[in-house]
Amino acid sequence: MLWLKSFHIFFVVSWFAGLFYLPRLFVNLALVPSDSQAERERLLLMARKLYRFVTPIGLLAVATGLALWFGFGFRGGWLHAKTALVALLLAYHFYCGKLYRDFSAGTNARSHLWFRVYNELPVFLLLAVVILVVVKPF
Repeated sequence: MLWLKSFHIFFVVSWFAGLFYLPRLFVNLALVPSDSQAERERLLLMARKLYRFVTPIGLLAVATGLALWFGFGFRGGWLHAKTALVALLLAYHFYCGKLYRDFSAGTNARSHLWFRVYNELPVFLLLAVVILVVVKPF
């Protein structure tokens, strides 16, 4: 079980690295001047590669989490709350894919300020998940 926990933590940390950086690329994309096609294409390439890289890592984080759940059982309100937050993180992740497609299609209508706020959401979700896992408040 310790090996499984180790891999779960590794995949979660790696997934969050992507969740922290991908929206930052969106901030930069939203700031690109319309006449800077090369910069836009470079940032789109970075965003596409990062999204494609962290998607399977996120799925491995969820899979190892489910394996831990089945190994230890689904007990305690904290675990229900954590599972709900992980569902929100998955929705956030896949919404990042939609945002990337909007940028690729040239249809993004959101400002860099919106993306700056959006960029902070996984920080708060991670904090809540860590508190739930360590403190187990209920």
